Amino acid sequence: YRKLGNTGIEVSEIGFGTWGLGGNSYGPVDDNVSRDALRFAFDSGVTFYDTSDLYGNGHSEEVLGDALHGVRDKIIISTKVGLLPHTGFEMPCDFSPSHIRQGLEASLRRLRSKYVDIYLLHSPTIAMLREDVSIIATLQALKEAGKIRAYGISARTPSDGLVAIQEFDFKVVQVNFNMIDQRAIENGLFDLAFEKKVGIIVRTPLCFGYLTGKLHGNEKFEGIDHRANWPVEQLQRWARAPDLFSFLNQGKERTPAQLALRFCLDYESVSTVIPGMMNCNEVRENVLANGLDALNVEEKARIKLIYENNIFYDNTAKQRR
Repeated sequence: YRKLGNTGIEVSEIGFGTWGLGGNSYGPVDDNVSRDALRFAFDSGVTFYDTSDLYGNGHSEEVLGDALHGVRDKIIISTKVGLLPHTGFEMPCDFSPSHIRQGLEASLRRLRSKYVDIYLLHSPTIAMLREDVSIIATLQALKEAGKIRAYGISARTPSDGLVAIQEFDFKVVQVNFNMIDQRAIENGLFDLAFEKKVGIIVRTPLCFGYLTGKLHGNEKFEGIDHRANWPVEQLQRWARAPDLFSFLNQGKERTPAQLALRFCLDYESVSTVIPGMMNCNEVRENVLANGLDALNVEEKARIKLIYENNIFYDNTAKQRR
């Protein structure tokens, strides 16, 4: 367990990302399987649960609230507001004070709770924050009213995360980070967060499942799976990545997913990582990562070298859909 910056909140190193439980992001789901996974995670020591009113149009929050309302005082819930339902890469949003307040009340009903521990703005642009001071003022008012314990931002990019701390003094930042996306190190975000005692929540630690080594890049995704938005060439680029790191697990009882999670946890700026988990087997595998030995200096150096010598993301991928 680690401190979430200087918020006074403690979180489990392995958190539970619930994007997939909404049923409209990683294909169809069985709510009974989802509830079992959530309860098993709690029984396994997971105390941090990340969700959003966007996931399944609130369904993820409902499933989470149903599964864990009986232990509400023993868990930390983070939810988000502002991003509106969409498909593809266009991201419509509403960060007006009325939407934030109404969104929170709706989330509280679905979560079966009187408060949320962390309330995150869901992917606002920096321009929005600069142009409308009422956004942060609304969050501060909700905190003072006891509706939320802390607030922060789920940043669109690590660069936005950096500005969110520098200009707006956010105390919690959720950001993309994994073995093949190390921008948060390169741009100084992690260093600044450590210096300012900002809580860092790492999302996409498994790169949409591709760092587990279980995907080949040619999958036909079911239902509304966000990965279907990406060009096949990009998916295959991600799918090839685990092979480049596989030598690091030779002779070790460590899965590709556990290596990826351990990598994230070995940065002292990181408070928690939130892999998406869809069933008990995935929970069981992921929660073991925090008990593994930290990566040694050589392993870290090799991972850095692989990252620097490969192009894991095509900057034109979103434009080619």
